[in-house]
Amino acid sequence: MNLASLTLQRWMALIALTGVGMLVFGLYLQHVVGLNPCPMCIVQRYALIGVVLLGLLGWRLQGTSLGIVSLLLALSAGFGAFTAARQSWLQWYPPEIVTCGRDFYGMVENFPINRAIPMIFKGSGDCTKIDWTFLGGSIANWSFLAFVAFALAGLWLALRAFKQPKPTATEAA
Repeated sequence: MNLASLTLQRWMALIALTGVGMLVFGLYLQHVVGLNPCPMCIVQRYALIGVVLLGLLGWRLQGTSLGIVSLLLALSAGFGAFTAARQSWLQWYPPEIVTCGRDFYGMVENFPINRAIPMIFKGSGDCTKIDWTFLGGSIANWSFLAFVAFALAGLWLALRAFKQPKPTATEAA
């Protein structure tokens, strides 16, 4: 089986599976390696969760519904790509004053618990800090490339889904 022979639904399942793998790797980096996610990393996770959920939904659809879900997937991936690009830019050109987020202990010590809990889910790492690299690219750089690939795949799948012939009344019965 080659990639060209995959159905549109299997492409969506492959996108969802890839997204799940990325989320698992992010959790591994956080909980095993000990890297704290920054607020932009958390936003990228939400965008990736959107890609995964839309991929799973698209896996079960066809026709115009699949095309619409593919476009939504491309939008979610585009939002993630924008956030990753902004973080990459901040890493290349760090500002003098880092305003990306507070550390966990500083939030708990300085804010009442009802204000600290929402802040915890915003992330606590520094968005300009590069903690991990692979082939010279930071997590944000690789995340940007993955989101661009997801967005392009979503647009390609939408075009193919909208071009599919509609089933006739006798084929639908």
